[in-house]
Amino acid sequence: MTLDFDSARRLVDDARRLGIELGKALSIAVVDYGGFAVLVERMDGARPMTPSIALSKAYSAAVMQRPTYMLENWRESDPVFFTQVGRMGQHPIVATMGGYTLKRDGVIVGGVGVSGGSPSEDQRIVEQIVADAGFQTDFPAWAGATKG
Repeated sequence: MTLDFDSARRLVDDARRLGIELGKALSIAVVDYGGFAVLVERMDGARPMTPSIALSKAYSAAVMQRPTYMLENWRESDPVFFTQVGRMGQHPIVATMGGYTLKRDGVIVGGVGVSGGSPSEDQRIVEQIVADAGFQTDFPAWAGATKG
């Protein structure tokens, strides 16, 4: 199962609409399951770094197969390893809010990232567009996510 351009376009359009409602200029990125860009859009007025940040969020969510907020415990529990792995791919792996894995019928098909609002605004937007598009939102906890 792949992520087609029309699905990416709808996600970006929905995120843009929510950004306008919040009065935020966003960048939104959608990648396929391998982390390759399908669509990256920077709204008028969005800060210059936001497209790169959105792309890193989308990439991280796709290749790590978890929403990016779920990676925060891994980063905290093993920061040296996380930093090394975070530099290995096409884009940095980030553990923050605003990136969400796109999963349909149990299969990872891509990721989406939003940047330009506060962390909680980016997260609310990405969660809403993913749920509204009918993607699955259930993910098992990351291995080692709890400190013992």
